[in-house]
Amino acid sequence: MSFTLREPAHAELVIKKSRFIACVQPVDGRAEAQAIVDGLRRQHPGAAHVCWALLAGGQSAAVDDGEPGGTAGRPMLDVLRHQQLEGALATVVRYFGGIKLGAGGLVRAYTDSVAQALLGAEKVPRQRLQLLRASVPYALEGLLRREIVAAGAQLQEVRHAAQVTFTLSLPEAQAAAFQAQLTELAHGRLAWLDAR
Repeated sequence: MSFTLREPAHAELVIKKSRFIACVQPVDGRAEAQAIVDGLRRQHPGAAHVCWALLAGGQSAAVDDGEPGGTAGRPMLDVLRHQQLEGALATVVRYFGGIKLGAGGLVRAYTDSVAQALLGAEKVPRQRLQLLRASVPYALEGLLRREIVAAGAQLQEVRHAAQVTFTLSLPEAQAAAFQAQLTELAHGRLAWLDAR
């Protein structure tokens, strides 16, 4: 099972006068991660490095941002993988303190920074969602809305035309039972549509 983060979590470490400001946070993909990193660069113009690691939607990244190759981004990515995170971005802003840490020291510093931020993070299980579309007569709209709420499904869209068309999402594991229950409750007056 994989997890994501409920909200951003931060930590700050000072190692041999270098300041490491870490953040772990939920993201949907590379574009969102890049926007966050660009924002950090603007927010910390005096920082020596803004290193980051990403695991989101099958995309991964490990960026050293000028640190010796493999001493920042890769260790940060390893922490995310070890924690079974998905849809997560780890960033570490480093202010250089004048004392070189060496390759091993850098790996430990970046690993520890992300690990410390994760100690304050709330991990939540990720569930694969299934998108469903159903069409019902207006008389069944209230029934369908109540069942969607009762199942904890997320209503994505409602369209009113000759019939009412609902688009919703719910955990994949619940989809088949939910569809069967609604089909029975609607007494054959509900049509399941292709969920494109």
